[in-house]
Amino acid sequence: MATKRADIRRIIRDTKTLPTLPGVISRLSAMAEQGTVSAGEMARVVMTDQVLSAKVIRLVNSAFYGFYGKVSTVSEALVMLGVNVVKSLAVSSSIFEIMEKNVVGLWEHSMGVAVTASVLAKRLKLKDPDEISTAALLHDIGKVIIKIKLEDDYDHLVALIQEKDVSMFEAERALLETDHCEIGAWLAQTWHLPANLVEPIAWHHNVEKSVTQQAMTSVVHVADTLTRAAAFGFSGDDLVPRIQTIAWNKLGLTDQKLESILDEVEDRLSDAKNLSLEMQASASPKV
Repeated sequence: MATKRADIRRIIRDTKTLPTLPGVISRLSAMAEQGTVSAGEMARVVMTDQVLSAKVIRLVNSAFYGFYGKVSTVSEALVMLGVNVVKSLAVSSSIFEIMEKNVVGLWEHSMGVAVTASVLAKRLKLKDPDEISTAALLHDIGKVIIKIKLEDDYDHLVALIQEKDVSMFEAERALLETDHCEIGAWLAQTWHLPANLVEPIAWHHNVEKSVTQQAMTSVVHVADTLTRAAAFGFSGDDLVPRIQTIAWNKLGLTDQKLESILDEVEDRLSDAKNLSLEMQASASPKV
């Protein structure tokens, strides 16, 4: 007899049942694997989808990456951020279009975590801060799949969270035999996202299990906690977990460092809120 977890795993494996991603993403992946293709050639592929191109450029110039109007073309985005980040942004643009229509609070939460992760990574002088920010942007993609593919289960999760005052993560483990972290990791692998992004998605609630990307996972975990504490967006419950000791130590955080970082985070979250309102407005049907 199949378990609930196995049923969900089968849904993720059946790509025909998942939200459709733009064809340019698979083409971009194939080109990246060749290793000899120029950024200009890749940019031309992305630009065949004008809507996608506009969204990528908008995100690059947003509070996530801090370029603020400096990037005007996909080619520039590829040079400044790299193929993996731009590819992940293309995926983000697609999946968050679904979020904007179905779970706006989760979209805002994900934006907030990406912004906070960007500040943390740069202030702590970590390697690949843009990739870390992208991992943070995608950390809760498993919740999107639960919402759109497991609607009845999602309603039961919401009821359990309200009745028992537990986190979304705890409710998922109780009802689904899995959780949004594992589901998100399955999805990232199915979509062939860069391997570095899978661990932060899989282990942002259990940092000690991250093996090869523990610093990145730690940033996403801390950023998630701080964004929850700031009540920015809504990730499914109102609980604010403690920052795990392993993440705190891995990043070399101190109370003084964190206080300084929080001042910048507050300003950047204000920018992110404005971006969210703009994107919602542009997505709304004109009367």
